[in-house]
Amino acid sequence: MIRFETINEAGQKLVRTLEAELSATPLATDTEHEAIVFIGALGICVRKIQGLINDKYTDPAVVCVDSTGKYAIPVLSGHVGGANELARHIAMIMGGEAVITTQSDNTGLWALDTMAGQYGWQQSKLPRTQMNKLIAAFVNGRPTALVLECEDEGTRYMESTCPAHVRIFHSFTDYQSLASQKGGDATSEKAFEVLIIVSPQQHGSAGIPTIQYFPPCLHLGVGCQKLAPIEIAEQLLSEVKLSGYAPQSIATINSIELKKDEPLLAELCRLMPWAKLCIYTADELAKIKIPNPSDKVFEVTGCYGVAEASAKAHDKHSMLVVEKQKGKYTSDRISHYTYAIAMDNVVVPKGHIEIVGAGPGDPDLVSVRGRRFLESADLILYAGSLVPRELTLCAKKGATVRSSATMDLEEQFALMKEFYDRGKLVVRLHTGDPCIYGAIQEQMAFFDRYEMDYHITPGISSFLAAAAELRSQFTIPERCQTIILTRGEGRTPMPDKEKLHMLASHQSTMCIFLSASLAQQVQEELLAGGYPPETPVAACHKLTWKDQRIYRGQLKDLAQMMKENKLTLTTMIVVGEAIDNREGLSKLYDGKFTHLFRQGKE
Repeated sequence: MIRFETINEAGQKLVRTLEAELSATPLATDTEHEAIVFIGALGICVRKIQGLINDKYTDPAVVCVDSTGKYAIPVLSGHVGGANELARHIAMIMGGEAVITTQSDNTGLWALDTMAGQYGWQQSKLPRTQMNKLIAAFVNGRPTALVLECEDEGTRYMESTCPAHVRIFHSFTDYQSLASQKGGDATSEKAFEVLIIVSPQQHGSAGIPTIQYFPPCLHLGVGCQKLAPIEIAEQLLSEVKLSGYAPQSIATINSIELKKDEPLLAELCRLMPWAKLCIYTADELAKIKIPNPSDKVFEVTGCYGVAEASAKAHDKHSMLVVEKQKGKYTSDRISHYTYAIAMDNVVVPKGHIEIVGAGPGDPDLVSVRGRRFLESADLILYAGSLVPRELTLCAKKGATVRSSATMDLEEQFALMKEFYDRGKLVVRLHTGDPCIYGAIQEQMAFFDRYEMDYHITPGISSFLAAAAELRSQFTIPERCQTIILTRGEGRTPMPDKEKLHMLASHQSTMCIFLSASLAQQVQEELLAGGYPPETPVAACHKLTWKDQRIYRGQLKDLAQMMKENKLTLTTMIVVGEAIDNREGLSKLYDGKFTHLFRQGKE
């Protein structure tokens, strides 16, 4: 919650503006206190907040804004409370300037005290004096070791923004080895003065100020006897630590539906409040391959192993890092339990394939995420006949960039698997968005067959680029509220229910892919289906490319327009009254319309 204070009339107008803009924006803060925006002189602000100053981990975020709206100054709890972020937001609203004085912000260094919350990590608990000493050493450029034993968004960010005084290691063993060489032993201050670890593994003391972040990448599968005592939970977590893994990295606690009400599971959730409880049916678990199946367990539960199967149920491509372990707890009776731990595949440094949507052609229209993958890839395999080569020019030094235009599927698969098996990052670059005529079905079937790790980064489809280049809204209130994406029937047969003349009966906006050579057939079917001859059409050739061409006309002249302009490949046909339409009125700007946000406020 954000509270506003001002002491003069000049600030009242600014309060109303900021209140309207900020009331819908949650403040990224760990503090339970409200944020305060004071509009007026900084000196008055400081005097008014004296009674609120206690501890940086509990102080409210306070931002002082001058009454002209020129400056937004974080006064209290800049990082932990979120005042820095709030000041930047306010400055953007006012067209002013955020005056940030936090050293790590101004030097571009990582904010070690808020990084865990930013990436969903847990963080080792340090006394506040120790934490402050560690942060001070880091921001003052003291020699720092960074151990990254996993890979996720946060570690990729740290690698790409690594300061000069930080050295990266990809295993704790490598760090210990170098520290020992430099200082005579791993605890010597001559080697490094700060140690930062991002790992799901349990590491002991390194002898220097150390902070560890625990990414949520482990999945704990649990099986137990009926009404097993809750004391097992503490014992189980001790065994997890002894296996080398940190309970703070456990993202989910998993079991079978038969055990959903067990007190032991509830106790594990209490001890690890950051972990989510996930319950699966016996049928779901029975489908998961596990290394230690048991016929006896199947007789009782309907699946061949509760611990291993439920640990892997979150992601079938995850890897069991701790196979089924049997334990027992003795009190008034002996209670048996089992557990297993799986790790997310995306976290384990290994091969990965990212199918990236290239967008319609302009290199600036690939997504930020897609661009990052292109810049990091070891192999870029792009659809050369449809994707401009300029999209691949951001490849890193030493990357292999190949066009698939002259390759058959087997050759493409062989090349991708060669890099994948070497633990490399492969980007398969498809035009537009891969889900629309992207021909990725066969590739995904191959990846699934070989249990290869892959993901899809969506792209801007050419039909969206068509709307942008035509300066048209494809959905017109009370006239057209549906967009049909389809293609003409050529070598690939169309299902009977999706013939063009049947789709044309809706007279909605229709975007027709891959059909330039079928222009006469397309025209005849659309007219037969019910579109009036005067219906606006547009032929969009190489949308957003340097040699883009767009032709407008009427449906009755479509085939002739295509022929005269020699439009063949990479041409989208758009049909419908939405083209160039300016008549429809949106209810959004009707004075009687109440926004959803305002509905919640009133």
